[in-house]
Amino acid sequence: MKRAILVKRNDPRSDEHKNELQMLELKELAYSAGYTVVAELVQARHPDSRYQVGRGKVEELARIVQGLNADKVIFHNPLSTMQIYNISETCRREVIDKFQLILEIFATRATTPRSKLQVELARLEYELPRARTIISILKKEERPGFMGLGGYENSYAQDVKNRINRIKNELESMERDRDSLRSLRHSKGFSLVALAGYTNAGKSTLFNSLAKEEVPVKDMMFTTLVPTTRSLDVEGRNVLLTDTVGFIEDLPHWMVDAFRSTLNEIFHADVVLLVVDSSEPVETIRRKLLASHETMWEQLQEVEIVTAFNKADMLTQEELSERMLALEYLTPNPVAISAKKGFCLDILKAELRNHLPKWKRIHLSLPLSEEGMSMVSWLFREGVVHNISYGDSIDIDLEARDAVINKALSFAKKHASPS
Repeated sequence: MKRAILVKRNDPRSDEHKNELQMLELKELAYSAGYTVVAELVQARHPDSRYQVGRGKVEELARIVQGLNADKVIFHNPLSTMQIYNISETCRREVIDKFQLILEIFATRATTPRSKLQVELARLEYELPRARTIISILKKEERPGFMGLGGYENSYAQDVKNRINRIKNELESMERDRDSLRSLRHSKGFSLVALAGYTNAGKSTLFNSLAKEEVPVKDMMFTTLVPTTRSLDVEGRNVLLTDTVGFIEDLPHWMVDAFRSTLNEIFHADVVLLVVDSSEPVETIRRKLLASHETMWEQLQEVEIVTAFNKADMLTQEELSERMLALEYLTPNPVAISAKKGFCLDILKAELRNHLPKWKRIHLSLPLSEEGMSMVSWLFREGVVHNISYGDSIDIDLEARDAVINKALSFAKKHASPS
């Protein structure tokens, strides 16, 4: 595995516990990208415009890099192009920040044409504001240590803009196709449920448990990049359940924009199933919930949310109750579950059922005939038959969407016995 050194500059008055959690998350990201972390370096100070951390700390970093033979330096703090250049000049190693690390992970997980385009768009959106600085550096003598600049020319910025526009057009075309597919699914009676939540909260495990699937599950961040959709029966209602990409704190706007078509799986859902790792400390859960809501909030004003407190089997009832009470304002319609052990999934399905788009419920009588029996078979496929009895006629207690109700009523009226 590649060897990496992690670096973080903390603001002097920042919360120490939050700083520790952020460094732990950076370490998990590095692991997800295939790095072995050989050292961590932290400095509390205000940002230095040339190096992010202080000059002396960069020189210390260079000695550690050489002594441990590290392949890469990864900063938690966002770095400017000039800061990357200055640090790499001193350390003689490639230097990246947290968001470039996330892009590395996304690039290795992208397997479909759409996800590959989204990763490329995010990379270009990241690079575009830095194009002028990159060109300025290229006009100097190129030196070892500042990697990945060799092919840039003065036309780079315009080339990036043109490529961004082409990718956006391709993604918009793909999204129109997906919008048509969503409309078709709705017309066929499927409700759309999307799994959402912080990365590594257990969404894919819950997806597998609910849909009886075996999508890859690993104890690392961003294992799901390409959304997966499967059908699910929720107390008689046909539901399409989609596993989506996880959120992360301080996700920059360019990354949200690049993955807009993937996030639309969440934004266009009838119900969002928000997954929380309830085994974590309350403040950690709160921070991750705030990051999730920040990404979703503007788009989900009218969408129902059900919250799954996952890994509840790892807590006592008292601990679980305390967490659910403390986080009540961020966790609408909460249900405590264990996705891995299948604990309380029936209760979760019942809660989902309560929040699916409402269907009408009627009683109707159909003729006891071959045509009537064919209509009954169709109604079982397209709606929820709560009760059925056979006598001189077929009496049905039916719940279904408007199109099915209207067709059933029209059939019943057409075949009604003359009074």
